[in-house]
Amino acid sequence: MRVVIAGSSGFLGTRLTATLLDSGREVAKLVRRPPRATDEVQWNPAAGQLDPAALAGASAVVNLAGANVGTRRWTDRYKSLLVSSRVDSTGTIARTIAALPQADRPQVFLAQSGVDFYGDTGDRPVTEADPPGEGFLADLVRVWEAASRPAEDAGVRVVHMRTGFPLSAKGGLLQPMVWQFKLFAGGALGSGRQYIPWISMADWLGAVQFLRERDDLAGAVNVVGPEPVRAAEFARALGHLLNRPSFWPVPGFALRIALGEFGGVALESRRVLPGALGQAGFGYRQPDLESALRAAVAG
Repeated sequence: MRVVIAGSSGFLGTRLTATLLDSGREVAKLVRRPPRATDEVQWNPAAGQLDPAALAGASAVVNLAGANVGTRRWTDRYKSLLVSSRVDSTGTIARTIAALPQADRPQVFLAQSGVDFYGDTGDRPVTEADPPGEGFLADLVRVWEAASRPAEDAGVRVVHMRTGFPLSAKGGLLQPMVWQFKLFAGGALGSGRQYIPWISMADWLGAVQFLRERDDLAGAVNVVGPEPVRAAEFARALGHLLNRPSFWPVPGFALRIALGEFGGVALESRRVLPGALGQAGFGYRQPDLESALRAAVAG
């Protein structure tokens, strides 16, 4: 069974590719540069160019492509890139799927999305049944998900994986926090009252496999752990695991000065629950924060 992945060289893509290969799956990687290996296929999502043969007969297509949200200040130009890198890749794949003969279309299109769809939820828990929130990232997620419509209209099962924060000491949210704690400078962001929708890396990978195999699941799926925690609790748990103090919070005003608009977004609360995964009976390997952090730091 062949799985096609866009964004295979990224934080999540490299781990998903390795997991699929270890399980005996054939993986085809969509790359923007000229191919360097037989498992690579060149495409140009900005120009809407993708050879339909790359997707024909695939058991699944997974799109993880998109510019990194938290590594640069949000200038107008970079915000445009955040949108286009997601919408162009999703739309190119969706239109290519729709143009294939029905018998050749992939069984499922797993399209990366984000919990930012819900905006700042404060203390209010939200599931897939809740409406969109407000703000730049919420608007981005709406157009990102809408770009998959051609594949849906063609009758292909599409899953919008509204992913939270997969935990790994080698990337994502956790990597800089681990270094701060090891330097005895760790603590929560801002007030520490905002909720963090974490998920262990093992469970994120397991959820992708689960969603690929469950043909009764489509539409939005929150790919998050069973229970989000407040930022202060997250910091205490990480400090305890690393045997470091957690009383050096990063002031909100400092984040806004250093990161601009994204600094304010980083202080927002996302109390997002895994409604669809829970109802479908997904079994978490690391359902509590302590076990998830322990696995992340050890790995």
